Amino acid sequence: MESSPLISIGLPISLFIIMIGIGMTLTARDFHQVTVKPAGLILGTVTQILLMPAAAFALAWALRLPPAMAVGLVVIAACPGGTTSNLFTLLARGNVALSIVLTISASLITIMTLPIFANYALELNYGTQQAIELPFGKTVLMLSLIVLLPVAIGMLVKRSSPALAARAEGLVSVFGGLVLAALVIGIVYGMRDRFLDLMIQAGPATIALNLLGIALGFFSARMIGLGKREGIAIATELGIKNGTLGLMVTLTLLQSGDMSIPSAIYGVIMFPIGFLLVAFARRWAEGEKPEPELVAERTNTVPE
Repeated sequence: MESSPLISIGLPISLFIIMIGIGMTLTARDFHQVTVKPAGLILGTVTQILLMPAAAFALAWALRLPPAMAVGLVVIAACPGGTTSNLFTLLARGNVALSIVLTISASLITIMTLPIFANYALELNYGTQQAIELPFGKTVLMLSLIVLLPVAIGMLVKRSSPALAARAEGLVSVFGGLVLAALVIGIVYGMRDRFLDLMIQAGPATIALNLLGIALGFFSARMIGLGKREGIAIATELGIKNGTLGLMVTLTLLQSGDMSIPSAIYGVIMFPIGFLLVAFARRWAEGEKPEPELVAERTNTVPE
């Protein structure tokens, strides 16, 4: 399950460029709205940090997963959304600012919560505990370089040249779609020899977890009266997870190839399901204004 150069080198560079483009669709007002009306942020964080791991425990019990698979499913469920969730939210016309803030907040909280859930899963399935620790400094640096810095650059470009930023949005969507497609192909190719075997072992559980997370995001957002764009952002954040972090925890910290299988399979299936989510969300949110119009309305500018 080693990463190809396409993934290990090309993906971070591509994501950096994409996040600059996403930053071009945002203003400081968007982030201000998220903090002034924090219902979406609170709901997204609680469902991500607490309810997703709980769902994984329930699925592992209901499907009678082997111990290693059960622990691996809990680990990927306890992982935060990845930076690609921000891109999927953009493509789905969700609230991108909310998605970015959720990615950052969940990633930082996960540093404390993921070891707790992983240790409890180990104790539940093996009767023993194995302390794990996520590198705080490395996590913060990664988020800063791949999320915060390029978004800030994009927002500066938008502020200085709104017409250029408006024209760049379409290119970002196309480029982002191509990068995601290349990523899926690269991951599948990297595990081609064992792909069918792994799908049989972990496919049903990971697909169920993914769909459950997306449904939970939509349902909980509607239950507390959030708008469609906020619901899309939360659902996407729960469905598109940081599979790389899951692999790092299971392969390097827990040192278990079997426990890494759910993270590896989740990292593949979340993309095609994510594209279906985008297609559904774009139709579902047709009644609400897309991001460029909202930003234009708030800043009294008209995209060209």
